[in-house]
Amino acid sequence: MRILPALTRLAALGAAAILGAATLTACGDGSSSGAADNPYHLLQPGVLRAGTLTDAPPNVYLKDGEFTGFDNDLLRAVAGKIGLKVEFVGTDFSALLSQVNNRKFDVGSSSITITEARKKTVDFGNGYDFGYFGLDVPAGSPIRSFDELPGKRVVVVQGTVQDDYATSKGLDPVRVPDYNGAINQLKAGTADAWIAPAEIGDKSAADSGGKIVVAAKLLSPAPTAYAVAKGNGALREALNKGLDEVIADGTWSRLQAQYYPGRPIPEDFKPGSGTVAVPAAPSASASAAS
Repeated sequence: MRILPALTRLAALGAAAILGAATLTACGDGSSSGAADNPYHLLQPGVLRAGTLTDAPPNVYLKDGEFTGFDNDLLRAVAGKIGLKVEFVGTDFSALLSQVNNRKFDVGSSSITITEARKKTVDFGNGYDFGYFGLDVPAGSPIRSFDELPGKRVVVVQGTVQDDYATSKGLDPVRVPDYNGAINQLKAGTADAWIAPAEIGDKSAADSGGKIVVAAKLLSPAPTAYAVAKGNGALREALNKGLDEVIADGTWSRLQAQYYPGRPIPEDFKPGSGTVAVPAAPSASASAAS
């Protein structure tokens, strides 16, 4: 009476073993097929997971719940050229590069200046933007130049190239985790100056109701670029290719005019590979209408 159930169980076990072997074989074969489906070694095939900031307009910020800004809008366009959608996640700049290298994010998008020190943590694509250091001070401050900062209480966002600059000048800066922290210190009068990315400093001063002014600017020594995990050359090269394509079709120029109206482009700055002609930027009114 028990022979048939036993045989049934044996048959089921045998079938399971066959299915298990087939699954293992499929997985073995799928390593090549998986690579074909995910050639850029992304956390999720077809989706570029980007770490960014929420509080740094006009570069990277949240507007009506959506990640936007020059860097992020450009990244969407670049990703579209290589068939990817972008999923943005907010983080602190001080943690961003290590999170990219640890594969929490596929890419870092936050006006990241290329430096030799950062190259030890992540790889960079081609430069897509240039930038200036801005010197923001409380209204009424006598400070008018970077040379006047020794002995002053200077605030910087931790881990930024502005932090590096301040340290290299022996300023012993006060480090905060985000741009809002720096802005609040200036408004409260607990800092004498903030060394900021100039575009962010300009916007912060304009939005401060007269409490913050821009005292000076200084051209940053290196371009900004998207960061990827070390060794992920496939993604880096794909982003470089997409960047050249959005430069060639005028998207880069349009976004420059939209987010940085009237900002002159240094003559020696060439975005992307430097081999693509850069179309003239549209007028400010045409860019705003788009």
